[in-house]
Amino acid sequence: MPHRYSRPRPSRRVRLSLIVAAVPLLIGAMAVAAIASPLHHGPRPIGPGHRPSRSASAGGGASAAPTGGGTAISSPANADPNCTLVVPASPLTARGLATPYRLTATNPEEGPCHEADSAQSAFVQATVYDPATGALSVYDPLVIDAGTRPAAAPVLPVLPADAVVGIWFGYDGDDLTLSSATPGTLTGAGCVNGLPGSVFTQYAYCDAVPFFTAVNRGIAAHKLTVPALGTAVDGKPCPSTRDFSIVDQDQSDNVTTQYLAAPDGRTAQDTPADTARMTGAVVLANPSDNALLDEFVDPTLGCAAWQVKDLAAGGVTTSLALDEIQAAAHQGAPAALVPLNDPMTLDGVTQSTRKTNLYRAGVDQAALPAGQRPAAYCRDMDTIQTARLKLDRARFAAAPSPDPAAADSLLTFLAGRLQGSFENLGCAGYGLTNPISSEQTDGNGVLVGFTFAGAASATPSLSPSP
Repeated sequence: MPHRYSRPRPSRRVRLSLIVAAVPLLIGAMAVAAIASPLHHGPRPIGPGHRPSRSASAGGGASAAPTGGGTAISSPANADPNCTLVVPASPLTARGLATPYRLTATNPEEGPCHEADSAQSAFVQATVYDPATGALSVYDPLVIDAGTRPAAAPVLPVLPADAVVGIWFGYDGDDLTLSSATPGTLTGAGCVNGLPGSVFTQYAYCDAVPFFTAVNRGIAAHKLTVPALGTAVDGKPCPSTRDFSIVDQDQSDNVTTQYLAAPDGRTAQDTPADTARMTGAVVLANPSDNALLDEFVDPTLGCAAWQVKDLAAGGVTTSLALDEIQAAAHQGAPAALVPLNDPMTLDGVTQSTRKTNLYRAGVDQAALPAGQRPAAYCRDMDTIQTARLKLDRARFAAAPSPDPAAADSLLTFLAGRLQGSFENLGCAGYGLTNPISSEQTDGNGVLVGFTFAGAASATPSLSPSP
């Protein structure tokens, strides 16, 4: 399996990827038909068929999901893992939000980049705050291939007066670099991609700090009430993105955006109108810890994600920013903050306080030395996550796998993710033992069982936990 990083870093075996079943895709003059979702950026990805079109629940009479007779889109063997996303002019305005971002190769000599290629897809998500009312809303700007037109024109959002807009980015490849359509765009919009010569890999943001500042001011003024996390069916608090029971080696990364891809490779927003008109379209969705939490873990534990108005599709939807606002407001101690040994915040192979703090600022987390040192992060992740896996193992075992081609249940998926996170954070170097001591796979390489350290095989029955 290809490594997650182009630079020497730990391989990432268990990563969340959400690509729904697709029709054969024409890229250039060649039809590229795939047989499986590629495991190109571990942990293990979510495979085809498990994330329907958002418009299915948005009203307007749209079909439940795009339909088509093909197989999942995958990447050519030598697809360029490093792409550039061209940010349009005035990206924080309604017109800028509705202007498609353009995906192109960072180095054309390494090959082209295509938005509908599951190894190269980039995603954009904006969350909007109205300082007058305290209302939040979400808008997902569209990404298209450079030199093409959208399959359908993006919806022009109606923004409140004095709206404060934050934008976050996710990516299915290795390194996503932001570029600007006009001089000064990135600086003017407060865009942060990492350090010079060392991007955050799959993550970036624009105007996040002013956005969270405005939101926190609204919370303090009682204009915005952040919903409680709630209590899960196991009696524990519902997890947030800062709960050690759910974090991995690179928490708070990627977004919950979805797009539609037409058979010719052009893309459109995932709206009821576009779903209805785009016969044979498929849903593209970003690898996301947020989607794993919101769409798999929460329902299994009897919890519900915070949702607000979707300015493009109608109805309601989730976002990275909503998850972080809720986590900041309600996550109990110890709250997980992005650590120095997060692979996305390394400068090459070196831990970087500056890069870690830049990353944290984009998800409203306090700068270092707040949070855990790497050893403490590893220890809390291992101890707390293992305890919850044991507590809820029957429930997780009975829940569908995010990727049936990689793991046969939510339990085995989460266990494999924990095992890989321990490795990728270098936790053994702090004198700790991997909580997952062994894994069992079937003849197709699907994870079907595992062993907790110091215990017998943990493959459970399907009866609920008491």
